[in-house]
Amino acid sequence: MSLKTRRQQTIVRLIEHSEVVSQTQLVDLLAQAGITATQATVSRDLDDLGAIKVRTAGGSSVYALPELAPDRVAPLDQLRRVMGEWVAEVTSSLNLVIVRTPPGCAHVVASALDRSAVDGLIGTVAGDDTVMCIAAETTPGSVLADRLRELAGLERGGDDG
Repeated sequence: MSLKTRRQQTIVRLIEHSEVVSQTQLVDLLAQAGITATQATVSRDLDDLGAIKVRTAGGSSVYALPELAPDRVAPLDQLRRVMGEWVAEVTSSLNLVIVRTPPGCAHVVASALDRSAVDGLIGTVAGDDTVMCIAAETTPGSVLADRLRELAGLERGGDDG
């Protein structure tokens, strides 16, 4: 796993489990996790992850990873980058495809897939480290799995059924 991927995965976990109010705080939290990063690097990572500032009930502004509007289509190169950096395994059964990610990262992949308009994909459900993808009635899960493996740069698997 690349340093960038590890850093971004840590940022996702920190944002989900802490009230991160500034990039400076995020740099400090990363340092506590053993990851050295500059504010400029953290700024680019937040942009890559689609993080935004939201106001909490208490009135402070914190970083959050939003569920993006379904009509905002992710460019293919962005989808390839997300899939290549975050997807570890893709398997299928009938019309379902399971995509495995590192812990805490499934929602990033699911959001990118939901916005991507991948042919044959009608939707996703994300857990912590697993995304369930539902193939369209006319697309076998094995065909969709092959498409997702190609986007992620993974070898074709032999476990589809």
